Amino acid sequence: MELADILKYKDRFSKTGFMEKISRVAKRAGAKLVYASLILYYTLESSQISLKEKAAIIGALGYLISPLDVVPDAIPIAGLGDDLAVLVFVLNMVWGDVSDEVKEKARKKLSTWFDEDELAGADDLFKDNPDSNPV
Repeated sequence: MELADILKYKDRFSKTGFMEKISRVAKRAGAKLVYASLILYYTLESSQISLKEKAAIIGALGYLISPLDVVPDAIPIAGLGDDLAVLVFVLNMVWGDVSDEVKEKARKKLSTWFDEDELAGADDLFKDNPDSNPV
């Protein structure tokens, strides 16, 4: 998937739709997906990111909440895997502009759905990418 593919989903994004979807699928989606989506969601509020980056974030979050994507969310395990891939792709694009405040805000919200053991799973979001700072 390329950025142009992701941008097709920008019209599907809404703050209400995002929060409803993430609340509904949090446990099934897992801490990594939820953490990545929350970081992107809160990064939208930042004045340090470009309009292109905001468009990419809105496209990725639109893809997440869209019922029509490459692998339907209803398919166990694989259904949310493509969503995570899109989120991580865009998160890698904007990572340098993600503030510690955004990470903390996302982590705090994440803790409303997950216990400490589950939260630890989100810590290795960028473990396989040595060029990225750990989340």
